[in-house]
Amino acid sequence: MDATNGHRGPRRELSMLVVQARPVQGDPIATQDAFVEEVTRLRKMFPGVQLILYPELHLSGLTAFGARSTADPKQRLDEPIPGPLTDRLCALARDLAVWLVPGSLYERGDDGKVYNTAIAINPAGEIVATYRKIFPWRPWEKLAAGDEVVVFDMPGVGRIGLMICYDGWFPEIPRNLAWMGAEVILHPSATTTNDRPQEVILARASAIVNQVYMVNVNAAGTPGLGLSVVADPEGRIVYQAGEGIEFMPIVLNLDNVAAVREHGSIGLGSRPIAQFEAEAANVHWPMYQGGKRGELPARKVAAAKPRA
Repeated sequence: MDATNGHRGPRRELSMLVVQARPVQGDPIATQDAFVEEVTRLRKMFPGVQLILYPELHLSGLTAFGARSTADPKQRLDEPIPGPLTDRLCALARDLAVWLVPGSLYERGDDGKVYNTAIAINPAGEIVATYRKIFPWRPWEKLAAGDEVVVFDMPGVGRIGLMICYDGWFPEIPRNLAWMGAEVILHPSATTTNDRPQEVILARASAIVNQVYMVNVNAAGTPGLGLSVVADPEGRIVYQAGEGIEFMPIVLNLDNVAAVREHGSIGLGSRPIAQFEAEAANVHWPMYQGGKRGELPARKVAAAKPRA
């Protein structure tokens, strides 16, 4: 019996380095070079880290909302996956023997469309997950929308879900990730607007109702507003950053997810995932079953029993 967690076997822990980073604005090449140098340095500083996470579109040299890019207009920011940039990232993960989620990238798909795509690379330098942002921030983000919810497994640790920035405003994304077995959701963002405090609330709420760890990393002040947040399966803040550049080493105990889902949140027995599984199949959900917005579903009318 392991005295640290009350059951047989070692605790399932995920050691992460969450980096609230600032790109070289408008210069993706300089940003990518700096990223390689920084991740290499951080790996030496934190040798026990299993996974390193960066903000949304960091490697594109993201600029502040409404600002003009100074990048060479002849330089394409979008590439196929796999492609030259992901080849470089895979080599970096392999050389450092670390899991790498480098935020998200502009992906040029086989269909000719451009997506905002997050990738997860394992320590062998293999891309094990590719997630295209389902909810781009309309009307400003003029990119194609993805159509698949994505999780990946870290052997010996647990199942991890991916979502990107504005996805956090749609509860269907984290709920489906949790439904697919995610115990931790990695949520790279690049929020440059004054609704960042609301996103912190949304991250905590998603952790509570889905009983998962939420790791929402935002870009540092200019172009982002910082305020990255890590919340546990009961919505408690594990860590919240300020506005500037921060390096956040955290260790998540994934056994807490299983315990909260089994025994309930805050010791009160609330088990939304288990109850949804038990009862949701009996409900007609107009939103997901062809109903139109604003249209009332037909009510079930019980057949009258004949009088004796």
